[in-house]
Amino acid sequence: MAATTSPRDEAQMIASIIAGDSRLFHELIRPYERKVYVMALSFLRNEADAEDAAQESFLKAFRNLASFRGEAKFGTWLVSITLNEARSRIRRRDTIKMESLDEPPDDYGHTSPALLRDWKEIPSEALERKEISLLLRQAVTALPPIYREVFLLRDVEGLSVNEAAEAIGISIASVKVRLHRARMMLQKNLAPQLKGVAPKRRWFPWP
Repeated sequence: MAATTSPRDEAQMIASIIAGDSRLFHELIRPYERKVYVMALSFLRNEADAEDAAQESFLKAFRNLASFRGEAKFGTWLVSITLNEARSRIRRRDTIKMESLDEPPDDYGHTSPALLRDWKEIPSEALERKEISLLLRQAVTALPPIYREVFLLRDVEGLSVNEAAEAIGISIASVKVRLHRARMMLQKNLAPQLKGVAPKRRWFPWP
């Protein structure tokens, strides 16, 4: 796991990079490389597209580093860039699909579901854990984008409500409402399936 960098160290690195020491940029983004890739993959559901989106997000962060506002966390700003890049690619992809309605449908076997780290509620048995993880990934992927992104930022990436609001560009109240709805959607969709796998377990960490 990448070592974390203190905000003071990040501020110093950013100042040095802006001053011309571009070699420090990789050190600056190293703690966030995995998070950016996972966020892109969660939306694009294709490993190659996620890698491209992550690289483009880092490039945009480098090009626009001088406009970074110090009152925000660098990681939150980077997540915001990644979200915008993923949204842009989804819009372009949807446009291409609309223009190619006569072509055969995509081979869904080449797509990868969104990644989720292990939840404490998942049983220890390997086969059961694999089955539950797949159900969770599929359910999160099926959420409408506005709810999926809030859920990923808060319950998967662990951002605070304030950080999630800042990354997405919505109010704190909207984050809370969307997160509640996302959780309710997941609970409604998953409860019957999870009950069938292990009926005595409590699956959802929220009330």
